[in-house]
Amino acid sequence: MAFTPLKSLQDSAGRALLALALPLVAGAAFAQAWPAKPITLIVPFPPGGPTDVATRIVAQKMAIALKQPVLIDNRSGASGTLGAAIAAKAAPDGYTFVMLATPTLLAGHLYGPTSYDIFKNFTPVGTVYDLPIVLVVNPKVLPDVAGLQQLIAKAKTENGQRNYTTAGVGSFGHLTTEQLKNIGKFDMQHVPYRGSAPAVTDLIGGQVPVMFSDLVAVIPHIRSGTLRPIAVGSATRVSLLPDVKTVAEQGFPGFDATSWGGMLAPAGTPKAVIERMSGELKAALADRQVAEKLEDVGSFAAYRTPEQTAERMHQDHKRWGKVIRDNHITNQ
Repeated sequence: MAFTPLKSLQDSAGRALLALALPLVAGAAFAQAWPAKPITLIVPFPPGGPTDVATRIVAQKMAIALKQPVLIDNRSGASGTLGAAIAAKAAPDGYTFVMLATPTLLAGHLYGPTSYDIFKNFTPVGTVYDLPIVLVVNPKVLPDVAGLQQLIAKAKTENGQRNYTTAGVGSFGHLTTEQLKNIGKFDMQHVPYRGSAPAVTDLIGGQVPVMFSDLVAVIPHIRSGTLRPIAVGSATRVSLLPDVKTVAEQGFPGFDATSWGGMLAPAGTPKAVIERMSGELKAALADRQVAEKLEDVGSFAAYRTPEQTAERMHQDHKRWGKVIRDNHITNQ
């Protein structure tokens, strides 16, 4: 039997350990050097919308810690799929990220196959914000509706002729209302608009008196009294509207509908960069001023780890995908 000299064994073991250590050393070195230039954060929605507003608040704080500008690049269209497609093709070098919002997560259900796979072509960095959704009515058109059950009762007496509006077919307000209709066994006719702004304008004008909207779009009008909130979709009440009961509190236990936004990176982005970016995101959202700014515009700091964000993506994709299929909702 031949024996391998001890020195040879030691040399082989040393080379093996060195091979294992090299990626770790390289990753650590990259993380220390990163970021060496401005970072681009793609927002796949127009300026001024809830995703854009929340992103700018958080990005400004993160830029200070990263010691590099975080440049917002608005690439809107098709529920965020145009911007997401650009991000999916970007080099995974830690200098391009994209904000995921619920409409983009669900776009494949509504528009058909996209040029990218939201799960395979991206790596989650973390959840950024929760965007509560609130059911509002025009108090001049529906003066006797102060709660959800009153609206449902009225809808039933009108045999489904009551109209409701949303920011568009497949919008989160649309999906939430359709799910509520299914559970509550009542009907209303959907009048979709192209975006929250025109929908809210006609809601205030009385042309369409009911809307399930993100809080950002309607909070100024709730504060002015031109719109009346009658229910929030989230599992718990919203601090900006502490007296408004949840849907769950008004006869639908377990009901929970919350839109949200999270940060993603192109698949293959170095793990060290993901960890650093996620850590800076967590620190930014823990900052009181950042949290207050987010809340002031109707969204709420809601950090979750990359792993938790991935799990949330899968859960919401499955849950709301079923709502879309069951109600035959499509944008194709």
